[in-house]
Amino acid sequence: MTGTCDDMSAVILPHEGGVPTKRRTVLATLAAVLPVPYARAQFSGKVHRIGVLLTTSPTFPATVHLVRAFYEGMRELGYVEGKNLVIEWRGAEANLERLPALAAELVALRPDLLVAGAGPAALALKKTTSTIPIVFVQAADPVGTGLVKTLARPGGNVTGFSNFTDAIIGKQLELLREVAQQMRRVAVIHVVGDPTSSLQLSAMRKVAWPELQISVHEVKVPDDLDAAFSAIARERPDALHVFFNSTTYVHQQRIIEFAATQRLLAVYGEAIFVQSGGLMSYSHSAADLYRRSTVYVDRILKGAKPADLPVQEPTKIDLAVNLRTAKALGITIPKSVLFRADRVIE
Repeated sequence: MTGTCDDMSAVILPHEGGVPTKRRTVLATLAAVLPVPYARAQFSGKVHRIGVLLTTSPTFPATVHLVRAFYEGMRELGYVEGKNLVIEWRGAEANLERLPALAAELVALRPDLLVAGAGPAALALKKTTSTIPIVFVQAADPVGTGLVKTLARPGGNVTGFSNFTDAIIGKQLELLREVAQQMRRVAVIHVVGDPTSSLQLSAMRKVAWPELQISVHEVKVPDDLDAAFSAIARERPDALHVFFNSTTYVHQQRIIEFAATQRLLAVYGEAIFVQSGGLMSYSHSAADLYRRSTVYVDRILKGAKPADLPVQEPTKIDLAVNLRTAKALGITIPKSVLFRADRVIE
């Protein structure tokens, strides 16, 4: 079975409780970005059903590469949709209030396992079921938010992968300081009500002052980004720090264009922002976490208990720099930064 459009359409099969139209959209999108042939595997005859809950959407342009990484990871482990696997995708389109209803929808399908793309999605699933195994892919604070009891021994029906450490925030600020040595005030877009955003803001305050002598100008985003943009434009900070969360992820292009218009140096919490025109990022690899999560999915489908699988932290951290953006801003990226960069866009 190959990854061509014709072959992808062959895996769209009617099934109980399924949503063929939604799956057709996901698979058609993936057909364009999965050039690697599907592996042929030996099947036991059982078809596994997985429910995946995202805070964005599986067809959102900046999410497609993560969906692809998940499919590729599953394929490498011998799972092929339409043969021994059915995946039900649900996405909240960055509206976290939709998560409980979507979680209930997935649980009602009685899948063998649930996958949560982020912490808020994992919490919604955990509140909906205490029996179906749940693997989260990117959760900033699994213990603090109550997803697991401890990282080493999660307990319950939930385990997965953390995408955050305080050190990552510190490195992001240090990068800004290296590029803009006179930086004293940094603005940060804080999404009110998002636990991931709150955790990152707390970590940032710890390291910004007094350690780096940088004052933090918090700009709250209750609903729309326009008010935040206006506040930042009025305050004229030295730089902009953009956390990685569902809201900034979905509106990344607007944020990048705003930073360019205001000629603001900015560091981002995910490399996809730099690929889209942002200046630089220092972050975990989201695609790597999606691929690694399939190992836990496979182990649980084969009988392992989430309670016994320790939560894992990021192992792949990327520094990405966009030299085109630097040139447009009229700045020179120090060689000390470029030397350490994993990805440089010229």
